[in-house]
Order: sequence, then C-alpha cells, then structure tokens
Amino acid sequence: MTMTPMRQLMGEVLRARRRAQGLTLRDLSSRARVSLSYISEIERGQKEPSSELLAALADALEIPLSQVLLQVSDLLELDEAADLATVAAIGSSDVSMSAA
Repeated sequence: MTMTPMRQLMGEVLRARRRAQGLTLRDLSSRARVSLSYISEIERGQKEPSSELLAALADALEIPLSQVLLQVSDLLELDEAADLATVAAIGSSDVSMSAA
C-alpha cells in the first residue's frame, strides 16, 4: 500500500486553486507574503506547510481554509479507497491461487 503523502495532496489543491484564479506563483507570493520558492515547494509536495502558512495562503486565495482542507480530505479518501481496492485485488488473487 503506497498512499500519497498528505503534503502532496495539499500542494495539488493549492496549485489547482491558484491556477483556477489565473494567479502566478509570484502573484500568490505577493498576496500571502510568503516566498515564491517556498510556495512552489509546497505545491510540489516537498514541504509541509504549518497551519499559519495554510491560513495565509487560503486568505490570499480568498477561500476559506475549511474548503482547502475539505478538498484535501476528499482526495485523501479517494487515494485510500484506491489503495484498499488494490489490497483487496491482491488478496483475492492470492486466495484463488492457493485454491488451485
């Protein structure tokens, strides 16, 4: 089971929100007062942002932090479901092989 790290899902959500608004990294950096390179690392899932930094980014994107967290939660749920389906498929193939 190889679940996607939550920091990567967080980065995906933040990047999608930024792009949906037509903002560049530079625009978001200016609005949030966070370095462009740090935001880039967050979006690529290389850094895990603090709650304060997440709040600043959400505010700069003019969206409630709760919406960001809900979207991350939704992606995490999909990721977990895919992992469980993989495990179930592996488990059922092991059973059918041992029954032969």
